[in-house]
Amino acid sequence: MSMKRSVLFGAMALALATTPVMAAQATKSQTAKEQSKSDASKTPQEAEPGRWDDARKKAIDIGAQPARDVGMSKREIPPILQKAYDHPYSLAGLKSCKALAAEVTNLNGVLGPDYVVGNAYKENRAGKLAEAGGKTIINSIIPFRGLVREVTGAAPADRQMNAAVDAGLARRGFLRGVHLKQGCKTKF
Repeated sequence: MSMKRSVLFGAMALALATTPVMAAQATKSQTAKEQSKSDASKTPQEAEPGRWDDARKKAIDIGAQPARDVGMSKREIPPILQKAYDHPYSLAGLKSCKALAAEVTNLNGVLGPDYVVGNAYKENRAGKLAEAGGKTIINSIIPFRGLVREVTGAAPADRQMNAAVDAGLARRGFLRGVHLKQGCKTKF
């Protein structure tokens, strides 16, 4: 009985590990098709690309989690975050307002948009519930997941990525403060 269960779990993990690859291939073919469509024939998914792109990215990320857990797939730390991790408060090469704005824009590209005072908080409750359910199901596939992640190096890699993201957030805040202090008018 346990042999059948092991084979079943292995098959499920393999299927989940190949899901992101198949999704990426499908995305490439869909992108080509979508570019050929006219604006009048857009579906609701195409009308709100940001929302649907985010959902697709989260689904791919959730599906790839077991592959990361067992060490078959790794996330690379973007160079700008590695730079922020190494020297979060360095101003080397950032003497002009334009250079400061460019650096903040690059950080925004990796970290996502910065906090803006006065923006209303919007939450997609159904999307959050679906994401939580998907994560719960995917994360229950690997028995002793926490131990497996430590042994394969996935947990330390995630801690390193989180530290790099934290350094990137600190650097972005620092650069925005320098930008403001210098009286720069350039936009991010």
